[in-house]
Amino acid sequence: MEKKKLIRTTEADSNHQNLEQMSTKDLLANMNKEDQTVPLAIAKALPKIEKLVQAAHKKMAAGGRLFYLGAGTSGRLGVVDASECPPTYGVPFGLVVGLIAGGDKAIRKAVEFAEDDTEQGWKDLQKHKVTEKDFVIGIAASGTTPYVIGALDMANKNGIETGCIACNKNSPLAQTAKYPIEVVVGPEFVTGSTRMKAGTAQKLVLNMISTSIMIKLGRVKGNKMVDMRLSNHKLVHRGVLMLMKEMNISEKKAKTLLDTYGSVRKAMEASKN
Repeated sequence: MEKKKLIRTTEADSNHQNLEQMSTKDLLANMNKEDQTVPLAIAKALPKIEKLVQAAHKKMAAGGRLFYLGAGTSGRLGVVDASECPPTYGVPFGLVVGLIAGGDKAIRKAVEFAEDDTEQGWKDLQKHKVTEKDFVIGIAASGTTPYVIGALDMANKNGIETGCIACNKNSPLAQTAKYPIEVVVGPEFVTGSTRMKAGTAQKLVLNMISTSIMIKLGRVKGNKMVDMRLSNHKLVHRGVLMLMKEMNISEKKAKTLLDTYGSVRKAMEASKN
């Protein structure tokens, strides 16, 4: 009898059985073993990630915004990445926007069936007056989330460029997005728990996308976050250290410059004049 080919999706049966019988040591070792496959899967998708970054940067360099759209873990990861851009790179709030099915309350508590609404994603984008100047990235591990697919489909119809991050091959989402990224991580350690390898893959790719774009937008000098918001003592101290190293000055002088100009970049530029 011919053996049926196994489909290795994020929802396929785990590579590990009888998890409840494993020791703590084995649980951790096996999870770590699975996690090590994620960067290798991302490496295979680098050409697609590059195309998306180039396209999104072009829109943002011309004054457009970047939108992330997802449900559950995928949506939360998009919200996290978007929320970290202003403090890290000093960009305005609203330049990178994270939207999640069910609204902000879904960040902390799951909203039942929110991801199944094919129209709500587009409605959420319209609340932010999305236009063809912007770029929209849908995030869904399975690549089948109606909330995300419906939004990208309407974005396409309205001349808005779209991308996606999915973790299964040839998903409906990837077929909808103009710039699809497919990071095929295979079965999860706990069958179907896409907050694990798929979530890790999505987080890493989001890091790559936003960081690359911010660097290309001139928000990094050398390898330093010179536009970061000085919103706590730790970041103020980091800014002082940056100035000390870059300008070869004392801590006292660096602190005075930072207090005077309010940012690392402005302090560095002022010292040149």
